[in-house]
Amino acid sequence: MPAAPDFPAAPDRAPVKRALISVSDKTGLVEAAKALSAMGVELVSTGGTRKAIAEAGLSVKDISELTGFPEMMDGRVKTLHPIVHGGLLGVRDAPEHKQAMDAHGIGGIDLVYVNLYPFEQTVAGGADYATAVENIDIGGPAMIRSAAKNHGYVAVCTELADLEEVLAELTAHGTTSLDLRKRLAARAYARTAAYDAAISGWFAEALGDAAPRRRAFAGELVQTMRYGENPHQSAAFYRFANPRVGVATARQLQGKELSYNNINDTDAAFELIAELDPAAAPACAIIKHANPCGVATGKTVLEAYERALACDPVSAFGGIIALNQPLDAATATKILDLLTEVVIAPAIDADAAALFARKKNVRLLVSGGLPDPQAPGVTFRSVSGGFLVQSRDDARLTAADLKVVTRRAPTEAEVRDMLFAFTIAKQVKSNAIVYAKAGQNLGIGAGQMNRKDSARIAALRAADFGLDLTGSACASEAFFPFADGLIQAADAGCTAVIQPGGSVRDAEVIAAADERGLAMVFTGVRVFRH
Repeated sequence: MPAAPDFPAAPDRAPVKRALISVSDKTGLVEAAKALSAMGVELVSTGGTRKAIAEAGLSVKDISELTGFPEMMDGRVKTLHPIVHGGLLGVRDAPEHKQAMDAHGIGGIDLVYVNLYPFEQTVAGGADYATAVENIDIGGPAMIRSAAKNHGYVAVCTELADLEEVLAELTAHGTTSLDLRKRLAARAYARTAAYDAAISGWFAEALGDAAPRRRAFAGELVQTMRYGENPHQSAAFYRFANPRVGVATARQLQGKELSYNNINDTDAAFELIAELDPAAAPACAIIKHANPCGVATGKTVLEAYERALACDPVSAFGGIIALNQPLDAATATKILDLLTEVVIAPAIDADAAALFARKKNVRLLVSGGLPDPQAPGVTFRSVSGGFLVQSRDDARLTAADLKVVTRRAPTEAEVRDMLFAFTIAKQVKSNAIVYAKAGQNLGIGAGQMNRKDSARIAALRAADFGLDLTGSACASEAFFPFADGLIQAADAGCTAVIQPGGSVRDAEVIAAADERGLAMVFTGVRVFRH
């Protein structure tokens, strides 16, 4: 490990005499270049950036005028040169550095504005392997890292907002402060880290490597929060570079700022509703503390909402409502009768928006679409000293996937009910039991330590709200380890059971189902959610 050299302390204020600008996104470029030029800053640039600045009538040097080398190898080599990196890394007040700079004709570079090749956007657009590789920036990250390391003298900007801060300081003081340069350096390293994380993640996916030796994730700050899951915890919300449609991409039309728990619960609601095909029927999911308390389909969005609310109107109070079709005025009127934390839908009509505007505290989100339940990707969770990573649960069953294991086969209606119940069970905290009939959940038992209790609690909740379980389907997201849970469900009135199977006591459970005349199918797929 290199020892820290005995450099002089970095100055609190540093002038900007020369700026190196090289950007892929040229938004605001000309205006910023004009501002710097007006302050007497010498501009140095590359390729298309230099051309855009020159066409604006500004004096700008090509990087080759500094290095004495032209851009080469299709632009892959242009800034990787000692003249450039010496100008970025040279410690101005260190005698040896100054002597080396003078001896080799290296002028200091005091400001760097570089945004990188759009690798993330290129990959998101479905580019082929070769195109993606060509959009991996090399010179840009190298300049950013060099400038950030020498933040004692150099201000480094990786986006226009950074440069605007620098311009504001130069306008006010004619110099940049060390405090600003430190903050810019921190952002710069975060940007290159995020960029490398995107590249390494893409490589892992392209090579089919589910467990690379090192795994990196990065996100961009969306908002800081008043607190996290509890008031004594700090929290912030980040968005991936190319996120799936969902809570992270939704637009908040009104309401108070989303809290940590709001976002967590809204995500659970929207992931669940995305499992219910909007082309098949309107659907509504009501979530409380990340578990569904009511899920239903209907002939209209209003009917879907009313049926979902009927599942558990007590728990729905202060919950999250998610729809798989646009929110209309009739549904908005009914929703606004209930105290609701968040409503999220793919779209909203003008009349519905006007109704919500009368209750400004209700958080209203519009996503423009639904999450793709089968999109590739990973989920992760922190543990003490590390984190767990797994592929997204993209299991989606059809009638053809079901294996009948009892003497009685299910009817077509029972198959529909079983698939509906199992879809809900996928989003319920384990151990989970869900009763459903005719596109409506009737009772949910969530998060219990044994499956029998989950079946019993789900039946009790149905009874609390006058919902008849006779002829319902029962879904278990994991196998029944004993027959007692299935017997509990049968006694509650269910006639069809869907479960993964795979227990050493499957034969005992099947026999119990046959004794009670149940139809039971195995999915071969477990959908635990802890």
